[in-house]
Amino acid sequence: MEAIARAARWSFHRQALADLGATGKHTRAYRAQTKGKVERFHRTLLDEWAYVRPYASNDERSAALQDLLHPYNHHRCHTALGGHPPISCVNNLADQYS
Repeated sequence: MEAIARAARWSFHRQALADLGATGKHTRAYRAQTKGKVERFHRTLLDEWAYVRPYASNDERSAALQDLLHPYNHHRCHTALGGHPPISCVNNLADQYS
């Protein structure tokens, strides 16, 4: 039964990624360097978005997430990237494939 539920979740996840034109990435098991980056991002989401205040609706929560993600990815300096924002490391932006 659990395997069926897991397969259904993965199918939903795969479809959501396809709808966005994205692909999933997996972190390597037992690799602290990779997992630490993911965990740090989750902590940032918790500290600066999820628990900052109560939201009246899921739409309000989603809008607040968008308000966080743009500055986080385009303007906020990240020490792991030598003081550059994450967007500076992206090779192919949406609709700008080379």
